[in-house]
Amino acid sequence: MATTKKTTASAKKIEAKGADTPSRRIDARIRELGDWRGELLARIRATIRQALPDVVEEWKWRGVPVWYRDGMICTGETYKDHVKMTFAKGASVDDPAGLFNSGLDGNVRRAIDFHESDELDEKALKALIRAAAALNAPSARSAKTSAAPAKKAAAARGAKAAPARRARTPR
Repeated sequence: MATTKKTTASAKKIEAKGADTPSRRIDARIRELGDWRGELLARIRATIRQALPDVVEEWKWRGVPVWYRDGMICTGETYKDHVKMTFAKGASVDDPAGLFNSGLDGNVRRAIDFHESDELDEKALKALIRAAAALNAPSARSAKTSAAPAKKAAAARGAKAAPARRARTPR
């Protein structure tokens, strides 16, 4: 997840002071890009904040904005020729507008690569962001962990259960 960046004096000052916050670092990244990528990253960030007002911003992997709510939602990576939004659980998110255009073969993540001439469908993106955040909600996590008792209950009713896997023993 390397990013292409040219560190400006203002960005260096923020890092040197040690008083930087993830939000300030994202602000600095947007300013230092100074082109369509910075403008687009700012619009993506605003869209995320509109969709999820309680979203938490983080700064990870030496320069990648990351948004969280009850778990990671997405990242905002900047490259020379595109801005990428990678959704941590994108493969599980319904995408009726067909925004995902990268990482489509992955089992977990999905991404949207935005190029300079691309339009930003804010309405569809907000829906995608909300759906991704919903996967992190405590009720969504507990539904996954409650699958085992449901299988036992189905077996007790005489329903055919999936075959049990044999535990592998170390050799």
